[in-house]
Amino acid sequence: MRWLVTVASLLGALCVGGTAQAQKKLVVYTSNDSTLNDLVFGAFAKETGITVEPVAAGSGVVVRRLQAEKARPLGDIIWGVSRSLLQTNKALFEPYASKNIDATPAEYRDPDNLWIGNNLHLLVILENTKLVPADQGPKSWADLLDPKWKGKIAFTDPANSGSAYATVTMLVDLWGGGEEGWKKVGALFKNLKVLNRSSLVFQGVGNGEYPLGISLEYAGPMWAAGGAPVKVIYPSDGTTASMEGVAIIKGGPNPDSAKAFVDFINHKDVREMILKATYRRPTRSDIDLSKLPGGMPPMSEVKLLKYDEDGWTAKRTKTLERIKDVLQESR
Repeated sequence: MRWLVTVASLLGALCVGGTAQAQKKLVVYTSNDSTLNDLVFGAFAKETGITVEPVAAGSGVVVRRLQAEKARPLGDIIWGVSRSLLQTNKALFEPYASKNIDATPAEYRDPDNLWIGNNLHLLVILENTKLVPADQGPKSWADLLDPKWKGKIAFTDPANSGSAYATVTMLVDLWGGGEEGWKKVGALFKNLKVLNRSSLVFQGVGNGEYPLGISLEYAGPMWAAGGAPVKVIYPSDGTTASMEGVAIIKGGPNPDSAKAFVDFINHKDVREMILKATYRRPTRSDIDLSKLPGGMPPMSEVKLLKYDEDGWTAKRTKTLERIKDVLQESR
């Protein structure tokens, strides 16, 4: 395979000048769950000989660490964070044109090659089918406003999660925008149990701690495959697809290993492996999605909303302050 040749050539070049030892590791700041991390890092190490040292936390947490270390970066890669976070922090990234750039649509990569998308996540509702009778679960985002769900819906703190930020801002627009939209979001927050990390949401639903959770699509089939009574609800009033991607940290200690990882993570074979094992839709345009695993519907069957991602990204700091106020008022 082409990417194996590329990686082998790269590793051979690293041996020049006695730098091979220093380049045999990679520090990855990741907001992905351990299932995906273990799968990818194990495969990457097997194919390249590069050992990955993961630093795992919520996307907001890893980005704040990245910002704090900008004068002396300790990481090489940031992976599994939203387009909004990638875009607002691109001054901290090193440009690199991935070997797989042509297979990734322009809308899913930075025009200056400072980041490139990997996954597309639909924002969905997760339901524990043992705790919620089949005919009594929500069908739409609006159904979550019912007082009967107070304290029964798990959600991630948007300060720590790019997808949670996208969910809140999508709902502000869906529910009328402006103060009207924020008023309904405030009503929703009164029903939410806000957790520190995205993985706690789908773990809580899967383990029966919470009847419902607002999460990402892949979590439903992943937990269902493990035997948990979890199903995915695609809201009838619409949803949006949230992109996640990868970037090389500027000034990181292992730049060549970082380039090898960017090439690896978006290679077609790797994306197919990830889709089959962890139900993450790829951003690549050349993968056959006619038979999606886990009963996931094709995008053509999902009602997609228009979402002003650029606009909400531009006012992210101010919006997070508003969300913090809404959260405090809901308690």
